[in-house]
Amino acid sequence: MKSVLGDRRAIAILLGPALAVYTLVMVVPVFWSFGYTFVKGNPLEGFRFAGIDNFVRLFSDPDIGAALGFTIKYALIMTIGQVAVGYALSLFYIFVLRRFTSALIRTLVFFPVVVPTVAIALLYQKIFQSAPRDGIVNELLVNVGLGSVDWLGQSDTAFIVIIIMDLWRSVGFYAVLLFAGLLDIPDDIIESARIDGARHWSLFRHIILPLSLPILLAATIFSINGTIKVFDSVLALTGGGPGNSTTPLTMYMWRTAFAFSDYGYGSTIALLLTIMCFLVTLFIFRSARRDNTV
Repeated sequence: MKSVLGDRRAIAILLGPALAVYTLVMVVPVFWSFGYTFVKGNPLEGFRFAGIDNFVRLFSDPDIGAALGFTIKYALIMTIGQVAVGYALSLFYIFVLRRFTSALIRTLVFFPVVVPTVAIALLYQKIFQSAPRDGIVNELLVNVGLGSVDWLGQSDTAFIVIIIMDLWRSVGFYAVLLFAGLLDIPDDIIESARIDGARHWSLFRHIILPLSLPILLAATIFSINGTIKVFDSVLALTGGGPGNSTTPLTMYMWRTAFAFSDYGYGSTIALLLTIMCFLVTLFIFRSARRDNTV
């Protein structure tokens, strides 16, 4: 194995095809898209050089502010919810449930992850339906005397439904991810802490939580980068409405580039998304490194 890894030709043969595919599929489109930020037009009408006009428009576009605000609010709430609920479930799997029951519950909680997003969105549209016939939620509200709510017709309630749906749909993945990380904590450390008198909260605070910080960091990065790029669930559930109140940056980019055929400005919005993901990931890594060196 050492002789193979020390041979540059062998490394090139083994990694070359994968690197070539990755470069063609991921790297080249990034630079291609960056080139579009300096032009206006589309393939049918042709492209013309626009300089920094797209960037000037980006900073003066009022719709960008609304889309950016929704994206940040959604990403923060979803990241906290996915990591916190997923971590709580992973602790529940290990320290509360028996082995067979834990496997069964993990399977049931993970099941929404593999269900198509469109199917889940249709389900939640029926659950929170208000017209022409009330869904389950409104039926319950009417039965307790609170009255029907137009959940998907108002911006605040539509945002709540999106959060509930996406949290239910994705939390199973983070529960399994964090569960796998908790399994790596040596049993003898936990047993030694229990022998020394650590119980419940003190065991969690001083042993389990510090040892699970690396996997919590990984889950946070997965979550924040995924939620910043939210698209399919919002498109399927609300279509960005009512109005543009639930339109994230990804949907605004898609509409601009493909619905209105403005490739240059759409690519500029995509560049903004890329920079956001990079800065958030860099901030998390630097914060974690600073904590480890204290």
